This record gives sequence, C-alpha cells and structure tokens, in this order.
Amino acid sequence: MSQGDFALHLIQDRADIDISGQEFNFVRSIRVFDVRHARQYEAGSEGGCERSKSVFLGTYGVQGSFAWARALPTSLPAAHIGLESWGLDCPSINHRSVFVEWRDFNGGYGFEQVNY
Repeated sequence: MSQGDFALHLIQDRADIDISGQEFNFVRSIRVFDVRHARQYEAGSEGGCERSKSVFLGTYGVQGSFAWARALPTSLPAAHIGLESWGLDCPSINHRSVFVEWRDFNGGYGFEQVNY
C-alpha cells in the first residue's frame, strides 16, 4: 500500500481535519431519516390494522463519521410530512421519503424532505 493509499484509507470514515470543536457542531446536528417504507392498512373482515415499517436514522459523529441506526416512525421530526396518522386508528398509509434536518452555525433550523 502506497503512502497516498494509506492516507486515503485513514480518512475514508472521518473528516480529514479535526472537527471536534464547538464551531463544527452544525455538522453533528445533521440527521438523515430514510423512511424506506411505512405502510398501515385495515386487513381482513375483523378490521385488524396491519403495519410494517423500515426507518433508519443517519447521524454524524465527533470527527464526521456517518452511521445508520434503526428508528421508529414516531422518532421523525415534527416537520416531516406523511406519517402524522401513524398508529392512530388505522388510516391507510403508504409512505417513502428521505428527510434531512440540521442546525446552521447560528442555531437556525433547516430541513428538506424528498418523497419517492
């Protein structure tokens, strides 16, 4: 392995500069929600509610490493649109989206949602 390859290998999973200071908190504030699917519907003559979901939350660590973890639809931020009725009675829902939220350097909140 050449010296250049070794250096690239070292920085692949983290920032290539020290971002552990407070001035980089905006990086750690970024959260990515991947709603791969969230379905809810009444099934059968008994009216039972069927639910299935696959939701993941991606976050950045102290040095910029990114990691995914399982999440619940109820952990989505209030700004997310599409699963407000999740778990209530049993309205029909079929939803997929990616939702990214962040706090800027001054603490202002921002987000973007893409449904697919």
